[in-house]
Amino acid sequence: MTKDPAWLTAARAKLGTREAPGVANNPTIMGWAKRLGAKALGMVFNADSVPWCGLFVATCVSEAGLPTAPIAVRASAWSFWGVPIAADKLAPGAVLVFQRPGGGHVGFYVGEDATAYHVLGGNQGDSVSITRILKSRCVARRWPAGEPVVSGPVKMTAIAGIPLSKNEA
Repeated sequence: MTKDPAWLTAARAKLGTREAPGVANNPTIMGWAKRLGAKALGMVFNADSVPWCGLFVATCVSEAGLPTAPIAVRASAWSFWGVPIAADKLAPGAVLVFQRPGGGHVGFYVGEDATAYHVLGGNQGDSVSITRILKSRCVARRWPAGEPVVSGPVKMTAIAGIPLSKNEA
């Protein structure tokens, strides 16, 4: 079995992290924003009610010693980060960018079935989780520049009862 790249290991360690309910903010998510800062994020991030999928990806790649996308808080900014990776060459840890109503979404590839990518991401149902997102919504597949791709696509067969995400906001 191939070992996950460092940024995906960092992402898996955050599974289950949730937004705070109401006007409160989860100090863990706010800590990610504080460590990265407004320069990396492209804005002052002051509430976990602000879309934070880009913040999550930036935190994980930064913890692995990799540069973040410019204006990392914007999901679409990740469409130009690193280098392209072909759909048939995807490996766990690839950064996937999706279109969604009202904006975009970004997360990490962990596998796929016939119709959907299995994505480990932040702000998926207000938490860090793994969800299924239609492949047809994917607008970019990226890999960190200079990092070797050490495996290939992961085919998921046990999808019964796992719903497709329609909007990751």
